[in-house]
Amino acid sequence: MNFRKGQRRAPPEINLIAFIDVLLVILIFLMVSTTFSKFTSLNVSLPSAEANSTPPPKSIVVAVDAKGHFAIQQQRITATDTVSLASALREAAHGNPEMTIEIHADAMASHQSVVQLMEAARIAGLPKLVFAAQSGTSR
Repeated sequence: MNFRKGQRRAPPEINLIAFIDVLLVILIFLMVSTTFSKFTSLNVSLPSAEANSTPPPKSIVVAVDAKGHFAIQQQRITATDTVSLASALREAAHGNPEMTIEIHADAMASHQSVVQLMEAARIAGLPKLVFAAQSGTSR
């Protein structure tokens, strides 16, 4: 039953006051949260490099084939034990303990031969080791 025959209903309106209140709360939240971003940054002092710095020390290339034979600087050696391999490495380093040993091991080389080479480098006083690898697949 419609008792108000002559009166029209008012069209629905959007309550803008509540909308503005919500926007102000979001704005305050964003303002407060952005002030904390300054405290999460780190103060880092970066090192500077000079153009006339000393060149990096050379490296000794040691190759290990699939059968466990060693070659130092492309010269095959007949070292079978760790002590003789260490003396060969010490001789190749010419007494420079800053030399880096580049290990070029065959993919089928035994783990034991690579560990033997690492132990020989430790005995020789050459603790810096680098393993060489190929990029991508070449099979």
